[in-house]
Amino acid sequence: MTTAPRVSIVIPAYNEGDGILASLDRIFEAVTLPAEVLVVVDTPEDTTIPAVAAYEKEEPRLRHVINTYGRGPAQAIRFGIDSSTAPTVVVTMSDGCDDPRQIDDLVRLVERGVVVAAASRYMAGGQQVGGPRFKRFLSRTAGKSLRVLTNAGTRDATNSFKAYSRSFVQSVGIDSRDGFEIGLELTAKARRLRLPVAEIPTIWLDRAFGESNFKLTTWIPKYLRWYRFAFGPQLTLEQLTEKASGAQTTRPAPRPHKE
Repeated sequence: MTTAPRVSIVIPAYNEGDGILASLDRIFEAVTLPAEVLVVVDTPEDTTIPAVAAYEKEEPRLRHVINTYGRGPAQAIRFGIDSSTAPTVVVTMSDGCDDPRQIDDLVRLVERGVVVAAASRYMAGGQQVGGPRFKRFLSRTAGKSLRVLTNAGTRDATNSFKAYSRSFVQSVGIDSRDGFEIGLELTAKARRLRLPVAEIPTIWLDRAFGESNFKLTTWIPKYLRWYRFAFGPQLTLEQLTEKASGAQTTRPAPRPHKE
């Protein structure tokens, strides 16, 4: 790669095997900006590695990394962000649910000064196709209520498909240690600091292969913690760091494939 990447695309993966190949094909077809793509797995035995390693031989922008921070999607995302090099980071899923055609526009929003750019299923032009109805209801309700009650900048705060300013993430840190509540965490932190968040519409399609391991009863408390955190007066960075540290969780959770 002769051009420094403008975006690092971080993809947490867990035993996806060859199923990840279609998602990678769509990403490299859709993204026109100089990019690096990092597939993050937890162990050297993960079945995703052989497929990605073979793909790397033909695609120099792609590399896989093994997470050393601890098991689970939150740790994988943290490790991927820390291992990346571009000033803007996009987190997207390995299962093909996200539409990579939005990645270029998300990056450009961050380059214009937004610290969190969300791909939104719940704004005009966005859509969610498939997935459990109750989970969809909770996600939509949380996102829209945060937009109305806190002016959070997006109607889809829980969606994992977002772009972030690297400098913003480095300054506020990531306190989540279990799952995909990171998207909500960083949106809530931007809100409390009164930093700009923006959104563009996306169409989310339920995964076409495999099964999601999302455990609703396990994850709701983690999302609620960051939902509540979004409410309140403006904080300084020092105040935010002190308050957010109380949201850190240490008990490991089962590894899901999505948000």
